[in-house]
Amino acid sequence: MSISPKILPELIDAIAATINENADEITELDQAIGDGDHIYNLQRGLDALLKQKQELAQMDWVAAWQKIGMTLMSTIGGASGSLFGTLFVAMSKFGRNQQINPQSFAEIFSQGVESVKKRGRVEVGEKTMVDVLVPVSQSLKESVAQSMPLSEVLENVKRAAISGMESTRDMVATKGRASFLGERTKGHIDAGAKTTQLMICTTADTIESHCES
Repeated sequence: MSISPKILPELIDAIAATINENADEITELDQAIGDGDHIYNLQRGLDALLKQKQELAQMDWVAAWQKIGMTLMSTIGGASGSLFGTLFVAMSKFGRNQQINPQSFAEIFSQGVESVKKRGRVEVGEKTMVDVLVPVSQSLKESVAQSMPLSEVLENVKRAAISGMESTRDMVATKGRASFLGERTKGHIDAGAKTTQLMICTTADTIESHCES
């Protein structure tokens, strides 16, 4: 099954709604070990994408990813803006001259995640969004390699995202403001990991609804 960029307005609407619905929980997570402004910054980026959603739907995937990445970099600000933006800009770069299908997307997304790790100088286990992105990427590549139906691929992706998010609870933060709290960050889920999980699961649910229709 091939997914068209025309799904982008629906995806952006769904993601923005999910983040808004969970704003209070995300703020509590962020205030516990961070600056407390993660949700505000993320909502600012999503508001910008909401204004561009019809324009994005008319682009091909490579151009859309590039525009999304640049928009997030310029509107979210801070580390989150840089990392989310890097993911999409890198996907645009590695997606050039490729037919976008589940197999190629799995590799493109993997390259995007590697770019995030390099940009943030972060690895799995440091209590960041990377603890969600890496297992999701691995799940995607493994599921696609086994030629699973798209619905199963998406279910595996959601499980990986939730597991990755939950794994940050017992980690000690070594990046960003949270790193100053050291051992006190144990017992708290990372806010960036939570929003990344929510966005990935919402994306998977939206795509899955098209598989069923």
